[in-house]
Amino acid sequence: MSGSGRGLPDEQGYVEWLTERVAEHVRREVREDMPLIECGLDSVALLGLYGDAEEAFGPLPDHPVEVWSYLTIRGLARRLADRDRVTWPDGRVRTAFVFTGQGCQHPWMTAGLHGHCTAYRHHLTTADEAISRHLGRSVVELVLEGSPLVHRTALTQPALFAVGYALAMTLLEEGVEPVALLGHGIGEFAAATVGGALPLGAAAELVVARGALMEQLPSGGGMMATCANPYEAAEAATAEPGVSIGAINAARATVLSGDLAGLERASRRLADIGIASTMLKVTHAFHSPLMEPVAPRLEELVRRMPTGASEVPFYSTVYGRRYDGPLDPAYWSRHITSPVRFADAARALLGEQRPSHVVEIGPKAVLSAFLRRMGGTRGPRCLPMCRGPRTDAVDLAGTLSALNAGPLSEDEDSSPRP
Repeated sequence: MSGSGRGLPDEQGYVEWLTERVAEHVRREVREDMPLIECGLDSVALLGLYGDAEEAFGPLPDHPVEVWSYLTIRGLARRLADRDRVTWPDGRVRTAFVFTGQGCQHPWMTAGLHGHCTAYRHHLTTADEAISRHLGRSVVELVLEGSPLVHRTALTQPALFAVGYALAMTLLEEGVEPVALLGHGIGEFAAATVGGALPLGAAAELVVARGALMEQLPSGGGMMATCANPYEAAEAATAEPGVSIGAINAARATVLSGDLAGLERASRRLADIGIASTMLKVTHAFHSPLMEPVAPRLEELVRRMPTGASEVPFYSTVYGRRYDGPLDPAYWSRHITSPVRFADAARALLGEQRPSHVVEIGPKAVLSAFLRRMGGTRGPRCLPMCRGPRTDAVDLAGTLSALNAGPLSEDEDSSPRP
């Protein structure tokens, strides 16, 4: 078996090892280009394969079920070889920003930072002023009142955008320069604004209009988080024309979106095969065909706005990969009805940009668990910027210290910069 120079095989070595082991488990010949799901591995054989690999090569980067997302033996081998190559020369900090989406909002979100961090308060006020021109009210007051109205779609989306934007701008002010941006759902608007693809004023108008248009849609829709892989989730929804996949967050974290009755029936089908699911606290079936009435009206609005491409590598959850094109009207229209391909986009970011740190930017930690699993033991350090409303300036200082930023950062002469 060819090696990597550190006692580990290279990609071809992993291919040879995996092909041999999979063939042993399924008791037949397999090819490196054969989809894993077609190889005939049952759950017991899969766990056995995973155990064999960990015994041979040390801790693996993913949960056992995550191997399905690599599709083929060659794809899994490439993932293992990529894991072995992850290094950050000279101790350089390479930080990626990942923005959370709808569902992470809560009353008093970021209240501690607002009360104790001048920079955050300033940037949140700036975003609030841009939003209030179109919303007719302050989202800062809404959040600091602890009002349950923060869960109302027309208010949730502008509030989350303001918080995400302000948190990111606080990091930028302290000298943290992201090597890549990724946003989940409404978080993608904050990512686009930080990347320079949308001016703040245009983004604020767009987010307010988006939330209002969605709220005006008929009720009766919802979203359901499942512990199913995309194949299982799609099969559970096959008999439900009003239900589709709304998000793929990890190999076994798939969200279904659609009408409530259909979601309930899909939930029962999943329960019959031992897969848990739970309804999300949302008012409509976001990222589904039920959003189609909103798309043309939003696209018309974006046509009047200055848009462009991100100046920072931008990973799109519409396409599940790096996207260097303009974030134009067609993009934001498709963004409404398409599934959130977070898992694909996050894996592409981690594999291509090799960040040493990933900061989850939002009012509480939601995505960090997925990111840690994808990165594995040799992956980036994941830092949720907020863990709840009590997160304050002391917590922020700890994050900045981990990123070698802020007033305690080392001088440029003594520490390499990204």
